[in-house]
Amino acid sequence: MNRPSPAVLHLLCGKIASGKSTLAKQLSQTPGSVLICEDQWLAQLYPDTIHSIADYLLYAQRLGSVLEPLVVDTLRAGTSVVLDFPANTLAQRAWLRSLADRAGVQHQLHLLNVDEDTCRKRLHERNRQGDHPFSTSEEQFELICRYFVPPQANEELQIVDG
Repeated sequence: MNRPSPAVLHLLCGKIASGKSTLAKQLSQTPGSVLICEDQWLAQLYPDTIHSIADYLLYAQRLGSVLEPLVVDTLRAGTSVVLDFPANTLAQRAWLRSLADRAGVQHQLHLLNVDEDTCRKRLHERNRQGDHPFSTSEEQFELICRYFVPPQANEELQIVDG
């Protein structure tokens, strides 16, 4: 008998500095789970290379194409994956959701509804502490927030409040 895999693909949706990485770390503490953090991979693979949204899009696409088979195979093997990648646009969510579909596992989209003022304060603190791989300016914050699109009903996502 073919039983569904217990693995789950955890996706994170929320504006910059809304707490996605913090939640991802918490979720990855569940036994049988692994965390894959886009910012860590990008910072290690492309140090001092990402300075604009265009740079980010280029290198994030490269990273995604390399990690895609690993994520699918990990899920198929029965291990849950927490992807600390932004699921903040329709295209990002479609791609991320396709990974769960290809692996034949469930997904959960953890939605963090945090207002921009709170995110901005958190971002300033994160920049001040200097322990995040990337520092984000006020202008970059505004630009990145403009790209955010809340999940839509027609995306058929399994949404969990973060």
